[in-house]
Amino acid sequence: MNVIDKCWRSDPEWRKHRPQLATCSVGYAGKMTKNIGNGLIHYKVTDASDDPINPKLGTLRYGASVIQGKVWITFQRDMLIKLARPLLISSFTTIDGRGTDVHIAHNACLMIFKATDIIIHGLRIHHCKPQAPGMVMGPNGKVMPLGQVDGDAIRLVTASNIWIDHNTLYNCQDGLLDVTRGTTNVTASNNWFRSQNKVMLLGHDDGFVRDQNMKVTVVYNHFGPNCNQRMPRIRFGYAHVANNLYRGWVQYAIGGSMEPSLKSEANLFIAPSSGSKEVVINFYNFISISDMEKRATKDGHVRKPNYTEEQVFEVADAKCVRSLTRAAGWRIVRRVYEIHHESSRLIGCPLKGVMPGYVLCRRLRSTMVDLCIIHILFS
Repeated sequence: MNVIDKCWRSDPEWRKHRPQLATCSVGYAGKMTKNIGNGLIHYKVTDASDDPINPKLGTLRYGASVIQGKVWITFQRDMLIKLARPLLISSFTTIDGRGTDVHIAHNACLMIFKATDIIIHGLRIHHCKPQAPGMVMGPNGKVMPLGQVDGDAIRLVTASNIWIDHNTLYNCQDGLLDVTRGTTNVTASNNWFRSQNKVMLLGHDDGFVRDQNMKVTVVYNHFGPNCNQRMPRIRFGYAHVANNLYRGWVQYAIGGSMEPSLKSEANLFIAPSSGSKEVVINFYNFISISDMEKRATKDGHVRKPNYTEEQVFEVADAKCVRSLTRAAGWRIVRRVYEIHHESSRLIGCPLKGVMPGYVLCRRLRSTMVDLCIIHILFS
């Protein structure tokens, strides 16, 4: 279990202590403590419908766009939300899908536009489609015009302090995660990216020099199967890519242009059985440290991430990546059990201590039965 999950999943009463999640983030997003504390509003989504201009109380858009200030959004039940227009999320908003199976799919998806301090956790976002220009409720609670949107699962535009954790993203018409137009201090962790051509773009275009200040952490994610490229592709800026699992690719895994800097550390790359086996393309400032199954030129001129005390985390050995990413993506935590294990052979990592175990359940759509796997927590 990785340090993020250990922070909250070891608590058998996590449902009663949901805001504790905000203290668990690592990397450039930092601790999301501005999202909790005095004045926090708890809002529950009870209605899966969507009105992009006049959102109803009980809908996701009302909680995410209309209500201002610190908002912690949860869901009353499993639901499929088909957004009529992109959802523009307000600053200091947390969307917490834990304990439910929430799909945002089959039309518009999520956008963070000129907003800060946002958590997106525990959603399934897929089959996102391009959107024509039109009016929509903005992140300040006022209706605004919005231009053409390309069909990304999550798009960040001029945003900061964003944490995207434990989501499953796939089959969108453009990309799964775009970090653009001066966005910085982003952590993408514990997500499952699959079945996609263009996966993750860091940096708007070759002319947007402001992205030189971009800083992104990509950690504990599962890429694949059936991903083609951009895991990530970075322009300008700096990215720390650590302890991720790559299960094949078609063109390449990691790419860059416009002299970005990227530190690839202790990732596990499982090359495809056929086609391109190039892990990295088009990099000048690139360094690989302790990556496994990787064949790329190493350039030692990349600076360290220089994390602050609240951003820093320990990068594990690459042989532990399978266990660190085993719970990536959307999951339901049903019940906590007391489990003890005397050996670390199952996951191949050094055994540092034993804590209570937990059960992760995944809904099998064909039978609507929950398939549950017992995991061991290690301190």
